[in-house]
Amino acid sequence: MDHPTPAGCPGRLSIVVGLTAVILAGAILLAEGRSGEGARGTQTFQSRVDLVHVTVTVTSADGRLVPGLPREAFRVLENGRERSITYFSQGRVPVSLGIVLDISDSMFGQRITDAKLALKRFLGELLESGDEAFLLVFNHRPRLVASWTMPPETLGNRLGAVKPFGGTAIYDAMVEAIPMLQSRTYQRAALVLISDGADTASDKSVRSVSTLLRQTDGMVYAIAIDASHPRPINDPVNPYALQTMTDESGGYTEIVLDSADLGPATSRIAEELNQQYTLGYDAALPLDGSYRRIKVEVDGEDLRVRARRGYVATPVTETAKGGFAGGTASSIDGRVIPRAWSTALDAPAPPPAGSWPTRP
Repeated sequence: MDHPTPAGCPGRLSIVVGLTAVILAGAILLAEGRSGEGARGTQTFQSRVDLVHVTVTVTSADGRLVPGLPREAFRVLENGRERSITYFSQGRVPVSLGIVLDISDSMFGQRITDAKLALKRFLGELLESGDEAFLLVFNHRPRLVASWTMPPETLGNRLGAVKPFGGTAIYDAMVEAIPMLQSRTYQRAALVLISDGADTASDKSVRSVSTLLRQTDGMVYAIAIDASHPRPINDPVNPYALQTMTDESGGYTEIVLDSADLGPATSRIAEELNQQYTLGYDAALPLDGSYRRIKVEVDGEDLRVRARRGYVATPVTETAKGGFAGGTASSIDGRVIPRAWSTALDAPAPPPAGSWPTRP
């Protein structure tokens, strides 16, 4: 969702952002062959330097993505102090992405058909063969259909057996999905949530989801179907609950009015993943477990920035194997990186009364 800035403020735009944070850097990934669904090689990480990565999306005032900015256009501050940018990249890098799909009663018929078609195209055509993905579905309880899989297009075959029934436990599903990011391969990570109603069956709360998100570094994108003729078996979409999950992470919530719009909505997510920036800077020492707020400034009038709002400076204590669990490290070339916890102190403020979230 857009976060408008006051009119008449040209020049550098400052927006509190956070990061796809990683405390440590420069690691060497030794990965043994991965092929087929769920096949993952052994990974060994060796840390050398403490580095913070910040994944940034820049858009114009009308929501268009802005690629092609040079390193010199960005300025990064940690807790108000400027840090020198020591790593910079832009454009497409491999992605670890989780799909969280609503299969409750209200998704029966054309909605689940459209969702399957959109996801098959997203996984098979819009993601790349070197990416990895997992599939988690939920009704009144979440169920992991397939863990991390490469190439992601093979997950399309697992969608055919999915049948809608039961209630809607969005928060429970997110609580199950977020920890999956700890065992991912790549630095850039995201979750894509698709649902058509409000939560009706979770044991967990949206606060539980927010707390968990503050301890990870993946972005969350939510696509919600809010049809003009809602079905009596589901409650209307709660956009503000979705925003609480997505805005803090650097993603966004998009409301569509028909399930046929799921295809274009997932295409916009893929387009954004293709045109993001990654900034890196040396973390201020010592790494003492404190929360550090990040602010990124970018040259140019009417430009807007989205990313996480901060991170926790967790020390890396050991070399580990197997993705991002614990204090682990990996390469900083955009393929794989170390994992660190990221967090935010404050939940995002609700949007003004009468506003309705749409894609930034």
